[in-house]
Amino acid sequence: MSERLHKIIAASGLMSRRQAEEMIRLGRVKVDGRVAGLGESAEPGEVEIRVDDQVIGAMASGVTVMLNKPVGYICTMNDPSGRRLVSELLPPELGRLYPIGRLDFNTEGLLLLTNDGALAQHLMHPRHHVSKTYLVKVRGQLDGHKRQALETGVLLDDGPTHQARVAAVRAHGRNCWFELTLHEGRNRQVRRMCEALGLGVVRLKRIAVGDLTLGELPRGAWRKLTAAELNRLR
Repeated sequence: MSERLHKIIAASGLMSRRQAEEMIRLGRVKVDGRVAGLGESAEPGEVEIRVDDQVIGAMASGVTVMLNKPVGYICTMNDPSGRRLVSELLPPELGRLYPIGRLDFNTEGLLLLTNDGALAQHLMHPRHHVSKTYLVKVRGQLDGHKRQALETGVLLDDGPTHQARVAAVRAHGRNCWFELTLHEGRNRQVRRMCEALGLGVVRLKRIAVGDLTLGELPRGAWRKLTAAELNRLR
């Protein structure tokens, strides 16, 4: 499935969509060796896309890993503020891998990184409805009304959220733990949903993408996905 070049570049984590459009406008993006045009589309993983000397979504080595991201790391490939990058947790011999989606600075848990552009686009495209499950700890209690709101839709500044699933609710003193499964991926969505209901997020950890679970992978550790896991994701 073809995607606009600026979206493919942004999905790699290298830069924003606006920055990618500017790079295309400046003639600094090439598709299979030719200078790309503004508004051009391409099939991720089927062509070589370069921004200056950086290849985007290269398929040659076919590496996809799961990382248990700790709090305090960011999911971009560089940071002018000097914050720690998730790429620093991976050995250099894996080559350059790009996060599939993002977890924010204060969110931990399951993060996939790959050089498979087609897989990244498949998992990130809204029409595929790939679920993400989070373990959430909030200040306050998740009563029936708030649980129903999370499951049926919370009105945010960019529109109501889609249906979600709440499970494994348990109170712990003044706090509450629960699992929340989403089928969309808006920026800081879980935090914003909870805040809209008066629940301050204390801890947020992604524990599953589709049927792929974090399991017992230690914090800060990584492993390659098996062929069976990759087939299920695709």
